Formats: sequence, C-alpha cells, structure tokens
Amino acid sequence: MDEKITIIEGPPPTFELVDEGWSTGVMEGPSLYGVALTHLRTFNGGELVERCYRAWKSQEPIQLEYRDEDGNNKMAPIVAARNARTDEGEMLMLWVRLPDEEIELAFDYDDEEGDETEGEDFEPLN
Repeated sequence: MDEKITIIEGPPPTFELVDEGWSTGVMEGPSLYGVALTHLRTFNGGELVERCYRAWKSQEPIQLEYRDEDGNNKMAPIVAARNARTDEGEMLMLWVRLPDEEIELAFDYDDEEGDETEGEDFEPLN
C-alpha cells in the first residue's frame, strides 16, 4: 500500500517550480517531469516528515494527495520534505514531481520599450 499525505481542508496547494541542481536527477525518466515546491501549514509537520523518511528508507513511494481548483483528486510523488517552525505555526515544505503539462510558468520580463509585462502564462512545447 502506498503511503500518502492528504490535504483534507483549505484551498488547493500552490506549487512553485524548482530549478536547482539537485532536482535535475529527480526529473529524469520516460516522461517529462518538473519538481515543484509547496508550503503547507500543519500541526504535526515533524511526524509527516518522519513518515516520508520511513517510506523512503523502505524504498516505498509516498504521495501528496490533494484536490485541484476544480475539486478533482490529484496525487503527486513527494521527493523531499522539510518542516519549519514559523511565527504562524509549523510549516511543511514538500517537493513533488509534477508532469510538465501541470506546471504553468509565469515569467516577468521587460520588453524593448521598457514596459513590464507580468503574469503571462506559457504552455510547455511538446
């Protein structure tokens, strides 16, 4: 049975694309994947991170289960986890593998005339 961490209440998680050296090895495989980071508030972040470590030590996958904005159940493999204490409480940081088609990239850039264009979404090329 696959282990999973389930988000049971609150809004759908937001994911930030990770473009760091260590994440390159995680993205290799028969399909194109990206590594994304999400921050989640929790009451038991240390226990959830320990659950991830136990699964990985047993060479078992562990998934993040969540609902997307349309209310559909989604799963994403967790590749790294960290817990931190903040002024607002415990924060669980999960790095997950997402298929390229699920990652939307937003770029901010200056055009030739110096006008800034924000939040334009670019779809990945197939």
